[in-house]
Formats: sequence, structure tokens, C-alpha cells
Amino acid sequence: MVPAHNEADDLPACLTALTTAALCVAVPVLVVVVLDSCDDGSEQVAGGFGADVHVVAVDAGNVGAARAAGFEYARTVCGDGPRTWYATTDADSVVSPDWLVRMTAPGADMVLGVVRFPLLRSLSDAATLHFQREYDADGPGHSHVHGANMGFRASAYWQVGGFRALATAEDGDLVDRFLSARLLVHRDRDLSVATSDRVDGRAPEGFAADLKDLAGKEAS
Repeated sequence: MVPAHNEADDLPACLTALTTAALCVAVPVLVVVVLDSCDDGSEQVAGGFGADVHVVAVDAGNVGAARAAGFEYARTVCGDGPRTWYATTDADSVVSPDWLVRMTAPGADMVLGVVRFPLLRSLSDAATLHFQREYDADGPGHSHVHGANMGFRASAYWQVGGFRALATAEDGDLVDRFLSARLLVHRDRDLSVATSDRVDGRAPEGFAADLKDLAGKEAS
């Protein structure tokens, strides 16, 4: 599932990667893109993928509400049992072909991956190296939470109430409720998704804001 707000430029790569990943697992996969208040042609881009991509349109202006709408739709098509797996990424991100294969392998209730940046144009080489060292400092596991790279058992998702309509940190809020419910959360540093280095993100105080803050500190 992908929430998107005016992502016509990035959706082709994102949806191509997702439809490829869907072909690499031995079970049926439903790809859903939720277009939230889009007026840039995102609908035409998503529609160009035909039956491979289901399109849901909302006018929420809120990433948490958009993700929630996507899984409400998925529930009507795929159900909500323990054998159904939900996964979500972002429109400016590109998953690997084995993304779904790796995500469903551990047998956990939730799997959290990491992100990587093919380019970090907003930072100098030295700042990029420092950022990467800090990001990788957790050792074999990791403490990161990214809506761009997470998945969960459908039954567990609905058990904790699903995504809330939060403009920022909707992903962390969901993880906290999984942990409070004593559900099994698996963190996989080797499960990575390529994401953009943009500093003007869609969610206020999101990951793009962190990059913008780092760039600002470097410039000052």
C-alpha cells in the first residue's frame, strides 16, 4: 500500500518496483495506491498500471488517514485474517524485487526495515558519512521506524486499531501499539528500501525534515 500526495514524478518507479515484487511471491498480491488530495496527474500515472494497481482517492491531507484508508480497502478485498500480510511503503521509495519475500519470512507479527539513499545531494560527503554512521550505529538490529518499509499481519493490525489519522509519526504510533500488545516485532537491517533525499517532504516533521535539519546545521 502506498499513500501519495502529488507524486506523479515518483509514482512510476515506485509502482513498477511494487508490481515486480508482487510477481516474486507465490501468493496473490494486491497493490493499492491511495491518492490523497492529488492535482498533479498522479491519478493518470497510477491508472496507467491498469488492473495491476488499485487506486483509492481521498481528500484527507493526512498521511495517517491515507494509510488507514488503503488498508480499509485492502480489508474488503483481501480480508483480515492471520494469513493475510499487509505492507506499506512511500511514493518516493523503490522496493527491491524480494521485498515481500523477505518481509514475510520471519513469521513475526510486524517487520520493520530500513531505508537507504542512492544520493544524499543535500549533504556534503563528510555529513553524509556522519549521518550513515549514526544511522547504522545500532549494531545488527536497528531502532528505526519508517512508513516506507514496514509490514504486519492483518489480524494484528486490526487488533491494535490500525493507523491513526496522524499527520506525522503515524508509523511510530502503530509500532508502539504493537509493542504494547506484546506482539512480535522483528527488525531487519538487511531489509532496505531506496528512498529519496528530498528535504521538502509531505509529512511535517517527517524524515525529510530530519534531513533538512542536518543540511541546515551543516550550512550554519
